[in-house]
Amino acid sequence: MKKRKLMAWLLTGMMVVSLAACGSSSDDAGTESDSGSDETSLSGDLVIYTAAPEADNNSILDGFGELYPDINIEMIEGNQGEGIARIQAEADNPTIDVFYTGINESDGDVYADLFEEYVSPNNSDLAEAYQSNGFYNYNMISTCCICVNTELAEELGVEIKGYEDLTDPALAGKFIMADPTESSSAWNNVCNIFADYGYDSDEAWDLMERLLANDMVITDSSSACFNNVQAGEYVAGITYEGGPIDLLSSGAENIEIVYPEEGTGGFAFASAIVKDAPNMENAKALVDWLTSLDGQQSQLDNGASQRRIADGLDFSDSVVPELDVDLVTRDVDWLVENKEAMIEKWTALYTQYYN
Repeated sequence: MKKRKLMAWLLTGMMVVSLAACGSSSDDAGTESDSGSDETSLSGDLVIYTAAPEADNNSILDGFGELYPDINIEMIEGNQGEGIARIQAEADNPTIDVFYTGINESDGDVYADLFEEYVSPNNSDLAEAYQSNGFYNYNMISTCCICVNTELAEELGVEIKGYEDLTDPALAGKFIMADPTESSSAWNNVCNIFADYGYDSDEAWDLMERLLANDMVITDSSSACFNNVQAGEYVAGITYEGGPIDLLSSGAENIEIVYPEEGTGGFAFASAIVKDAPNMENAKALVDWLTSLDGQQSQLDNGASQRRIADGLDFSDSVVPELDVDLVTRDVDWLVENKEAMIEKWTALYTQYYN
């Protein structure tokens, strides 16, 4: 019987201070993976550091765990900064095999030296925008959206279809976004506005100024932008779709996901194999599965709340809605090169209204 553990590690500096483990998996053997390896030939351990929501982590335990029943999967949960710090500290003796969703396109190649050079054989099947840089293998996209409390919006008599609607004086002080200097989801939406209105354009900055002028609440917590909306503290939150999807799949009935009519897009997130990973073959098998059509379909079918990117996915049995709008293409190179300058510009604008 293969044991699968889901571990939550909270780190202070480099020390692990808590751990939770659960679960067991099927003993059924698989047949053949997209990478061509025989599932029954792989066994041993696989340690995954993950910054993904619990639903996404469980979809790996269920799908990959069933396909490779003799691999003992351990998941360490934490944010990007903690994960990068741990991988750097363990460079001479790594204990982690795969860094999952802690890296996205906006990171560029800044962390590439921490990871093994490996490109999944499924890479050429992905859209060009999501193909690997040689180290990061993209498998999902965090799509921008607005989480709307439908009951409060109806009470106010407002209809929210996009960013412009949030400048309505009726919503003054009643909508929320995380701080883009701290939150990847907020920076994701700033980048979405650039993609919609023009990179560093007067139109883009005019919109952001009008949002701030309408007393947009800025928070340090990305999850507040959907949890506090569902709780009735705000009418709307500028966020990413995975959060409100989790709430809806858990039974929330007073919120809806609005994809900005100006255009919606998102950053692709990757898995990467840690340099000199102790369980290299198992790590490669996971990356191959995460990037394959079968693997991504399995994740959706097993409750994953983040949008997958393989061509040909069926969303009918997924908690993730199939988009009826095209995703806006981003100039990722420009965003990576100009992130620091744009964050400085945002901070200066924010200071005008909140000091």
